[in-house]
Amino acid sequence: MEIARFSIVNLLLVISFLSSGDCNLVFKVQHKFNGRQRSLSAFKAHDMHRRGRFLSAIDLELGGNGHPSESGLYFAKIGLGTPAKDYYVQVDTGSDLLWVNCAGCTNCPRKSDLGIELTLYNPSSSSTSNLVTCDQDFCTSSHDGPIPGCTPDLNCEYTVSYGDGSSTTGYFVEDRVVLDQVTGNFRTASTNGSIVFGCGAQQSGQLGATSAAVDGILGFGQSNSSMISQLASLGKVRRIFAHCLDNIKGGGIFAIGEVVQPKVHTTPLVQQQAHYNVAMKAIEVGGDMLNLPTDVFDTDLSRGTIIDSGTTLAYLPDEIYEPLIAKIFAGQTGLKLHTVEKQFTCFQYNGNIDDGFPDVTFHFEGSLSLRVRPREYLFDIDSDKWCVGWQNSGAQSRDGKGMILLGDLVLQNRLVLYDLENQTIGWTEYNCSSSIKVRDEKSGGVYTVGPHDLSSASSLRTGRTSVVLFILMLTMLHSFTN
Repeated sequence: MEIARFSIVNLLLVISFLSSGDCNLVFKVQHKFNGRQRSLSAFKAHDMHRRGRFLSAIDLELGGNGHPSESGLYFAKIGLGTPAKDYYVQVDTGSDLLWVNCAGCTNCPRKSDLGIELTLYNPSSSSTSNLVTCDQDFCTSSHDGPIPGCTPDLNCEYTVSYGDGSSTTGYFVEDRVVLDQVTGNFRTASTNGSIVFGCGAQQSGQLGATSAAVDGILGFGQSNSSMISQLASLGKVRRIFAHCLDNIKGGGIFAIGEVVQPKVHTTPLVQQQAHYNVAMKAIEVGGDMLNLPTDVFDTDLSRGTIIDSGTTLAYLPDEIYEPLIAKIFAGQTGLKLHTVEKQFTCFQYNGNIDDGFPDVTFHFEGSLSLRVRPREYLFDIDSDKWCVGWQNSGAQSRDGKGMILLGDLVLQNRLVLYDLENQTIGWTEYNCSSSIKVRDEKSGGVYTVGPHDLSSASSLRTGRTSVVLFILMLTMLHSFTN
């Protein structure tokens, strides 16, 4: 697996809401690849491209399904400009920048095969837009000092490059963003505020492709430049968010704020890491601990474990992958394993998957564990035909081949809580078609946030066919390694 490298020039996301800092906001989110027929190779390729007073909660309404054969990448609909227009932006926990494709851009997609209408943002068509110049404070801050050759009429530019050769470049614009404010249990009202975001002027590679195109990306990374961090620095939100991906009914929950119910056990985040890195201690298969090298769980730059809802599969280094697969199939010696598209281990099986194969349990620092059942790490591609979701990162990647990357395959049907204030992450098994409760920081009251499945009512959702529908969570992961 090639890990995407993420580098940003002129990056500083500055957000200041015009409404009260007490309000709660809702982003409507639906699934990007829901119901689209994908090959196994295409599915894998997308994972390779990525690599004071408070708002109590921001509710991202989810559509789609976290199971690999149903769905996995989610996007939010937000309003930008005056008059406001709708834009579909990918929700990405592995990156920080918010940017959208802009009018006059080069190689920006003009249409999408996702069943959504793409919109190019045009600063001149909005009465509230302002170009951000290179002499403004946030631009010089992003460069750690004055920009050589800067004059007051030059735009503040950004560049994002990826390991597969794709890139986006553009400039920053300040304009109004229109969001939904939570006013009570399951109740919202429109609100708006001022935001500085990237205006994409040129795209290359996959970012310019019609296939699976959206209008841009909304990052939920933990750096100071991410939306949640910038909102927190302004006293608007707490740096806590949670998601619950429902692969049974589709959709799920995405909320920013303190989760009161359900309770979640946590493990510390590894410090000074760009992503949501945790310390894994052991792996158990069917009640037996795997005998693994002592350094396989090291947390340096070339190793470590990343929790990432932006990746669909789970990637394990060779030292873990080989004994894990051997242990999983130890009780099924009569199976005829074969390789599909040169990368997926598949087999025919007409029994109950959960009865025929063992659970896999990951153990982390702080006595937190993550049990993955056979029905979660195995997925059906046809009647009684199954494939293994575990992938060998060591055999398919030069960069990050020692990394453990746990994506949607193991996070589905769990409430996953990212607490950046306390630098912890945790999860609990949960019915993602039910609701959760978050606390309002000003009043101390508790609001109910329910699940959403916007795409279930749209033309995007077509169900399974005899050919597997590989839907994935694409995250632009930045700089795993030097």
